[in-house]
Amino acid sequence: MARNKKIELTAYDDLFETDESRAEANLSKIREIAISEIDEFPDHPFKVLMNEDMEQLVESVRRSGIMTPATVRQKEDGRYELISGHRRKKACELAGLETLKCEVKELTRDEAIIVMVESNLQRSTILPSEKAFAYKMRLEAMKRQAGRPSKENSSPVGTHLRSDTELAEKVGESRNQIQRYIRLTELVPEILQMVDERQIAFRPAVEISYLSEEQQYTLLEAMGYNDATPSLAQAIKMKKFMQEGKLTDGVIQSIMQEEKPNQKEKPAFKDERITKLIPKSIPRGQETDFVVKALEFYNRHLQRQRGQER
Repeated sequence: MARNKKIELTAYDDLFETDESRAEANLSKIREIAISEIDEFPDHPFKVLMNEDMEQLVESVRRSGIMTPATVRQKEDGRYELISGHRRKKACELAGLETLKCEVKELTRDEAIIVMVESNLQRSTILPSEKAFAYKMRLEAMKRQAGRPSKENSSPVGTHLRSDTELAEKVGESRNQIQRYIRLTELVPEILQMVDERQIAFRPAVEISYLSEEQQYTLLEAMGYNDATPSLAQAIKMKKFMQEGKLTDGVIQSIMQEEKPNQKEKPAFKDERITKLIPKSIPRGQETDFVVKALEFYNRHLQRQRGQER
């Protein structure tokens, strides 16, 4: 019996494999891939900006090529999906290169999402909208992974911790702050852009996100009409009216017309041709009445002139 037993021995190459040879094996997964064969990551939340940093990156690529490989995974159709390195890919395109140095990794869709978010969160400047959609994508991926058996030698995501708690620990934000960022994904694009451009503060934007799409567009019109953005108190008030089913167009307009504490009173007219004709003795807030009375007086003057000409 013992003589017939098959004894499996470790392969010679595996037995004497060195750290250097293992590193070389990993390097074999780094290759030049035609840019035309690389697809963008679906719903990629991070923007590739055409700014001075991009110009410098393009110049660096022309001079020295890509120093750090991008990360891709191969799809079922044989093409590649870009996981990290969107700025490097764009720089190569602008520099006139046809290939991109890439590391090919075997990743599932959810693993790819997590790697994509992790790599991009290292950037020095991240817009609120980018964080919002990145946190949402990653949290959803982590929740899906929590329901699956963990791979060997991988940490079981969500087994001992809530997914949002684990994400909070990884990115250095509180659970509540992560949920606030994710709320921003409920904003209409025009208002979300105002958040990115710092025209609307973060916390008021979170409260506004609870309004319906129609109510948000009504608010957008009210902001333009009043040349003002909502304070946190105003945003909370609108949310409360919404929850009570009382947030009408008129209520939104009324709230946006409220005077804010420490708010400098805005001039009634922006056109200097009008403001320079209003005497400084006219109290603030009464400029419109003065202009209306002046126009009424002028119209009466025109009427008298027409009567005299007859």
